[in-house]
Amino acid sequence: MAFDEPLQFPGYEFEAPTPDSPDADPEGLPTVPRPVNWNVLASDRAAFEWVELDRWVNWLRRTYGLGPSIIPPLWHRHSELVWELSALHLHWLCAYDEEQHGSAPLGWHRDFDEARERLHDWVAACGSRLDRDRATRQTAWPGEAPAPAVEETTIEDRAADFRRFVVEDVARRRAVEDAFMAAAADAS
Repeated sequence: MAFDEPLQFPGYEFEAPTPDSPDADPEGLPTVPRPVNWNVLASDRAAFEWVELDRWVNWLRRTYGLGPSIIPPLWHRHSELVWELSALHLHWLCAYDEEQHGSAPLGWHRDFDEARERLHDWVAACGSRLDRDRATRQTAWPGEAPAPAVEETTIEDRAADFRRFVVEDVARRRAVEDAFMAAAADAS
């Protein structure tokens, strides 16, 4: 999929920002790049951000010929990779904004070089590969319950895994939102 193709996520509709929001263009999509805090993202916004990030990561890996030792197929299942790629995406959006200084893309490429080193280190530590993946190992600190065993799984269909991951993430976020709203309604 090309980076400039329209946003599509079969089987799920999300709500984009409203057209009257201060950072929205007439079609309701944000015009000012903003950092994404994956910890507090609302469900509908999460669906949008996941698809946008995935589309950009696919563009990035193809454009720069990045192998799975830098961006593995199931990068979305590793929070350390999500945070790094999300920050890199925001940096790219800002560097290539039409109102940005002409040297901004050079700064992005310098930072991209450093980011590739970190991505490579994290991929090596988490053990994700082209055809297999496992959750990033966790170390239990003294007094904590032991970390769960980590199982390696075979990657059958990366796109299907991504869709399933996003649907589950959005459902988890929506359940938290619904529980909050129910508690607020009960309190009033």
